[in-house]
Amino acid sequence: MDNGPGKGDAPDDDGDIGCCGYILMALSVFTLIIFFPFSLCCALKIVQEYERAVIFRLGRVVSGGAKGPGLFFLLPFIDSFKSVDLRTASFDVPPQEILTKDSVTVAVDAVIYTRIFDATMSIINVEDASSATKLLAATTLRTVLGMRNMSEILSQREEISENMQQMLDEATDPWGVKVERVEIKDVRLPVQLQRAMAAEAEAAREARAKVVAAEGEQNASRALKEAADVLAESPSAIQLRYLQTLNSIAAERNSTIIFPLPVDLLSGMLKR
Repeated sequence: MDNGPGKGDAPDDDGDIGCCGYILMALSVFTLIIFFPFSLCCALKIVQEYERAVIFRLGRVVSGGAKGPGLFFLLPFIDSFKSVDLRTASFDVPPQEILTKDSVTVAVDAVIYTRIFDATMSIINVEDASSATKLLAATTLRTVLGMRNMSEILSQREEISENMQQMLDEATDPWGVKVERVEIKDVRLPVQLQRAMAAEAEAAREARAKVVAAEGEQNASRALKEAADVLAESPSAIQLRYLQTLNSIAAERNSTIIFPLPVDLLSGMLKR
């Protein structure tokens, strides 16, 4: 039989039960002997691998910490025990209506993963460790998010989760509870705010598209200007360009016929 974690174990030893306690203990042992082996049905208990048993003798925690896993012994009539599950448990934090730092109302819910690392502390220091942790998680969620702007809540979920996990872990340590992980599940914004944000995002996308199109036109105009300067330096290059255009049109089997006409000839005619 192994003992559970003993970090917070500060049990009262048998010397604190007083004379009446010793008398009752002697009567319990006497009864156990008289009705042996039938009394073993009440004296022997078993807890699973993932459980620990906190034993109380005349209302006081027995020295040695929590018992288990496996078989342990109880004195009839004066001993009682409570089993504690050490497995990781998860629970949802109900959606909380929170007013952010920039006066925006949002609804946020989260999920918390906890486990009990000290069975004795979870029994003697708090009435219901699981329920107390749930209530504390709800209030901590409201406190942490109330100090943040809406944009920070949407973009810094991991940082907020780590901050909550540290605060909850420190607060629940005297209860023998370890907060392993905190995750923000959903952030629900008011409908009007969602529409306003969607319109703002669409306007920003359109503005970026116009800027990209303008930069493309600017680059294209610069390239055309450079090409025109190169063609102006060599008249024969213009004729070659005409021939290339006719070649591409003929390859596409187009019925349109184009007669290249030098631009210089047109300028001379216009001057006359």
